[in-house]
Amino acid sequence: MYVIIVGCGRVGSELAKLLSNEGHNVVVIDKSQASFERLGGAFNGLTLVGNGFDLSLLKQAGIEKADSFCAVTNGDNTNLVSAQAAKKIFKVPKVIARVYDPQRAHIYAALGLDIISGTILFAAMLRDKIIESRFSSYLIETKDLGVIEIEVKNSLADKTIQDINMAGEFLVVAIRRLQGVILPEPGTVLKEKDVLMAVVKVASLKKVREKFGLGEK
Repeated sequence: MYVIIVGCGRVGSELAKLLSNEGHNVVVIDKSQASFERLGGAFNGLTLVGNGFDLSLLKQAGIEKADSFCAVTNGDNTNLVSAQAAKKIFKVPKVIARVYDPQRAHIYAALGLDIISGTILFAAMLRDKIIESRFSSYLIETKDLGVIEIEVKNSLADKTIQDINMAGEFLVVAIRRLQGVILPEPGTVLKEKDVLMAVVKVASLKKVREKFGLGEK
């Protein structure tokens, strides 16, 4: 893939290194030449100094052939303008914008952008650890669903997936075993020490806890 990243802070630089190490073509844009030091000597992509909403600079970066564009500076306005230029002017297929202010996240989404809000994600992660350590609402970008882990013990052993699924509320999507992870069929039989990964409706979380004797921790 050909990816353009605007912002070479901690997030942007780590993203650039990950993609570069995986063999993708990466261009990083930042207003400060010094910020590129975060990329290290192994980074083999292109770096450009300037603003992510400078159309001529974006053309220099090869935006007309970009598969993805990520605006991850520390300024919401810069991210919005840059992402809008990439999506509306250059028609980049995948445009992602980072937003700090959670109150503005819905505005970005209404403009058709994929939004990553570190503030919302981190708050959700803390909430999950406080309320239910097995539950991870931040893995799914909705307030209605989350993912929960359940270890198979005692009464759950020897039951099948279809025995424990709860229509519209709880659905096992994967099982982690010593041999590896499997995607179960309805008739898959559970074994002691299996760890179930299930999608659960947030409104049904208390009901699921009670059904499987999880308690709160």
